[in-house]
Amino acid sequence: KPMPANRFEQVDEPQADAITLSLTERGGEAFGRVLCPADLAAGHLVNDFVSDELAAKDAFRTAIRLANELRAPIVVEDKAGLWQDEWGVLYREE
Repeated sequence: KPMPANRFEQVDEPQADAITLSLTERGGEAFGRVLCPADLAAGHLVNDFVSDELAAKDAFRTAIRLANELRAPIVVEDKAGLWQDEWGVLYREE
């Protein structure tokens, strides 16, 4: 049986209780930032963490790594429709 795809909620703005992968496009290239609220990091972060702008796939990998470390969910801000199907399923809460 194929592995079930990871599912990620699509949001319109960063969330306080999740790691947000924010995808943007510029000059035909896809970029991403990873935002992690300090509260999520259970004392590891004094301030909210915002990554440098990364290639979209690198940002995705960074978000996954952080989510695994912190056991936190990931939500995705993707106004430009840059999500890659190979990353999993993007859904919206009704």
